[in-house]
Amino acid sequence: MKKETGDEPLLRVAGLRTRFRLRGGVGRGSGGFINAVDGVDVSIEKGQTLALIGESGSGKTTAGLSILRLVKPWAGEVRFDGVELLSLSNRAFRPYRRSLQAIFQDTLMSLDPGLRVRDTIAEGLNAFGIGANARERTERVASLMALVRLDPSLMARYPSELSGGQRQRVGIARALAVEPRLIVCDEAVSALDVSIQGEILDLLKDLQARLGLAYLFITHDLSAALRIADRAAVMYLGRIVEEGDAGRVLTEPSHPYTQALLAAVPSADPARRTVRVMAQGEPPPASRPPGG
Repeated sequence: MKKETGDEPLLRVAGLRTRFRLRGGVGRGSGGFINAVDGVDVSIEKGQTLALIGESGSGKTTAGLSILRLVKPWAGEVRFDGVELLSLSNRAFRPYRRSLQAIFQDTLMSLDPGLRVRDTIAEGLNAFGIGANARERTERVASLMALVRLDPSLMARYPSELSGGQRQRVGIARALAVEPRLIVCDEAVSALDVSIQGEILDLLKDLQARLGLAYLFITHDLSAALRIADRAAVMYLGRIVEEGDAGRVLTEPSHPYTQALLAAVPSADPARRTVRVMAQGEPPPASRPPGG
């Protein structure tokens, strides 16, 4: 598809819908499907971070996977640098796969247990033919490890021989190897110890400043989102219910759902221990969304 010109953001998502057939569902009516992503519109500027926030089951991870074409959307547009990606053939999409990378939550499951660190980081180099020979690729792996603050002496280790923080740095290096422009960070720090979370967030911010990266930062952690994001979008049952400047959304939310998420965050500051109205009951399942 022809690339559009003008002040187009790096990523623009419009009307994104992804649905899954319910087990036991019959026919093709709405009763047989769950709308995991139900008309999402978001955009990310070059070199900026959008935090996509929501509880488990809100659809945020499915939205990220749909943008990456790892899950097939039912409808909508995903424009990257002015090019609509969802309509491209697999062959035409291949060059954009290099520009769109991901970092996942489970640092052990997301790495091949049978590959050493050097081979894991070199996967993208080999797939896209980056580097003239094996020696050059090994040198590049060492540089990437230094970039993510990993000792190159760990190059021969297996994932099981690394800490959670070290494995996540390997995952980041693997994503960086192919020189992406946008990285989807799917709960990238939620499985780590609090002190390591801060180190990884600082690393991501430093890499963004140095390399001009853009992030879609998927999380349920409001403090992590506030620390890294320029803008924030809050998802509830597959839809964006509030979006705006991260500082405003995460400190002075206007939507009741965002207010409830903020109220659920414990505070050690006595001055902030105010009485807040909490959302009552459990969130309804996406298979039976409420009216209104």
